Order: sequence, then C-alpha cells, then structure tokens
Amino acid sequence: MAYGFHDLEALENPETDIGLCGWLLVLLSILLMLATLPISIWMCIKIVKEYERAIIFRLGRILRGGAKGPGLFFILPCTDSFINVDMRTITFDIPPQEVLTKDSVTVSVDGVVYYRVQNATLAVANITNADAATRLLAQTTLRNVLGTKNLAEILSDREEIAHSMQSTLDDATDDWGIKVERVEIKDVKLPLQLQRAMAAEAEASREARAKVIAAEGEMNASRALKEASLVIAESPSALQLRYLQTLNTIAAEKNSTIIFPLPLEMMQGFIKH
Repeated sequence: MAYGFHDLEALENPETDIGLCGWLLVLLSILLMLATLPISIWMCIKIVKEYERAIIFRLGRILRGGAKGPGLFFILPCTDSFINVDMRTITFDIPPQEVLTKDSVTVSVDGVVYYRVQNATLAVANITNADAATRLLAQTTLRNVLGTKNLAEILSDREEIAHSMQSTLDDATDDWGIKVERVEIKDVKLPLQLQRAMAAEAEASREARAKVIAAEGEMNASRALKEASLVIAESPSALQLRYLQTLNTIAAEKNSTIIFPLPLEMMQGFIKH
C-alpha cells in the first residue's frame, strides 16, 4: 500500500465504530423513515445496474461490506449517501505528446488506453477523480517510456513499448482500484525535414539495390554469352548458321538492299555439296 492510500480491508471492515452520537442519529433516521411510510420507502430503496457498484456512506464512513450491487439496496434517509461506480471498460485517447528520443530526435506520439475499475471502494476512497488521474498518468508515462528509446526502436517496437506502458500504468493505478487492460500506440509523427531525409535514404537504398541486380544480370548474361561462344567456336558450321541468321535478321528490319562481303571459306561447305 502506497503512503496516503487506504487499505481495502480497513475500508470495508473498519475497526472503529460510529460512536454513541452516530447510533443516535441512525436511530432518529429510522424513526423518521417509519413515520413517513410509505413515502419514505421510495427514498430508501435504490437500484444498481448490472455494470455498476454502489459505495454507501453512513455518517461519512463507508458502510461495512464495501460495494453493493447489482440489484436493490437499502439506505437510511439523512444519514446515508451513496456513489455509483461504472465497472465497464473505458477508453480514452492520449493526446499527441512531443517527445525527445534517446538519440535527440523530437517526435509526436499519441495512443489509446483501455481500463476499467476493478475495485469500486478504492476508486472512490483513494482518488478524487480516477478517470482524470489515469489520463494524466498515461501522458507522463508515454513521455517517460519513449524518452528511453531511440527513433528506430520507437518505429519498430511499438508492441513492446505498449506492453511496457500497460505494465507501468497498471502498477501505478493499482491503489486506485484501476485495472489498465491495454495500451496501443496510434501514430508516430516525424519532423518534415527528417521525413525528407528518410525518404531520400530509402530512395538511395532502392537505387543501390537496382544497380546490384542489374550488375548481377549483366554478369550472368556475359557468362552465358561466353559459354555460347565456346560452343560455336568448336563447330564451324554452327558459326556459319549464326552468321546467316544474323543476315536474315538485318534484312527483315528494313526494306533495303544490303551489300556486304561474304568470306569464301564460309561457302566452301555449300559448294562441295
């Protein structure tokens, strides 16, 4: 239990009593209720919804047994009052926070928090406004956690950062009866100059990869041409056919007459036949 916070056992089962004057006031309240029946019955019976719990105060002290509900409960006029506490999961956005990262880069980060009240008694007795306190604590926790990370970690390890925030918030709000169920990092905004620098770096990296791929392609093509030239060199007839195929390709491209020298040694094979 943190300093200044009430223990749950002490709140729900107080050691001290309301005293003689307190019991006299309770007795007068009961007599007043009986004297004004049946009108007073409508003031004494209250209903708590399924997703709510009621904290009853009698003469300023929490009634024994802690939170009541769901269903009907009974209060005394004049001496009793109550507060309804919503037990459903609540979500809220963390406003964008300007954070200086570990590597001295200023970024704007926002997020969302999911929490619920798991103990209505502590949420009423230990904190004035549990919702507002949780919101403020989420903002400071976001700045503190991100301040220990560099930019690369913030961009790549969002889940780890969110889990660290959830654990820190859950521990800090335990004395308030709050259970932080989940934290999500929504958006990380970088300065415009840094965005341009990162875009230029990414473009340069893509161009470098493209050049490497093109160089590898040229190397593979040169190897294939070398192997083909070796095969053609071993067969003179294959060289002749390749030469004639090239001539056919040239003639097909343009409707023109081409005059070129033809080595006689290439025709010797055809002349013999």
